[in-house]
Amino acid sequence: MSANDTTDPPDGGVRTAAAPAGADHATAAPPRAVGSPPVPAGWQRRRLRTEIWIVLGLSLGQSAVYAVVTIVARLTAGTPLGEQAAALNPSRSPRPYLDLTYQLLSIGFALVPVALALFLLSEPGRRATARIGLDAHRPWRTLADGVGLAALIGIPGLGLYLLGRALGVTVEVHASALNAHWWTVPVLILAALQNALLEEVIVAGYLVERLEQLGWRPAAVVATSALVRGAYHLYQGIGPFVGNAVMGVIFAQYYRRRRRTMPLVVAHALIDVVAFVGYALLPAGVLASLGLT
Repeated sequence: MSANDTTDPPDGGVRTAAAPAGADHATAAPPRAVGSPPVPAGWQRRRLRTEIWIVLGLSLGQSAVYAVVTIVARLTAGTPLGEQAAALNPSRSPRPYLDLTYQLLSIGFALVPVALALFLLSEPGRRATARIGLDAHRPWRTLADGVGLAALIGIPGLGLYLLGRALGVTVEVHASALNAHWWTVPVLILAALQNALLEEVIVAGYLVERLEQLGWRPAAVVATSALVRGAYHLYQGIGPFVGNAVMGVIFAQYYRRRRRTMPLVVAHALIDVVAFVGYALLPAGVLASLGLT
């Protein structure tokens, strides 16, 4: 689901440059095994860590912080968590065309961190999109993998949401709070694609690449990616945190093995399109029977 609807206050190694001549040996990269990712020198490691904090602070890390504050506020509000609600994709103006303008601006600016991450991952002679597999290579295999991952995550995810609602540890999530207009469904589809690009490029592609470049162990890389993904969904309750963390483990492992984010983007977009558009178009009675209202 969306990483940016957290209730507004209003989410393989790279060759590194050789150390300058005469550099202190204390900053030189330690020896590494043949075939393993290059380990950056000390100053490069500090720069990469700072870069990661900046990228996350401008995107999903910021959403995670707001989500943590929101869940604390919810848990201390005096109203049981199961009786609270969270609205995704809300209308931003009662005037339809102004609302549409706000929606498109929000989607566009939310993708700026994606452009930043791709820029930072780019290398001379190699595009970042090729590096993380954000391309149209083998489209039918990509589509098949995306549909398979969507089914693997989406169906159990709905069950986990309903279980969380039954246990009172998940808020009632309204997947689309947009007013009904001719442009509602196209905007919801664009919002789903924006969520997919933002989350998969940042936490599955960029973050995994950078943590591996820093020499982190595979288990730590996967756990960090999964925890960040779960954290920015905490505003929805404990169930969505757990479900998205599990999704993060599967997606991070997939990326580590295949080095492709496009199937993850396809899977994530399909899950969100079904959630957003289905919520907007299904009759209230059907939604109620599924426990979604």
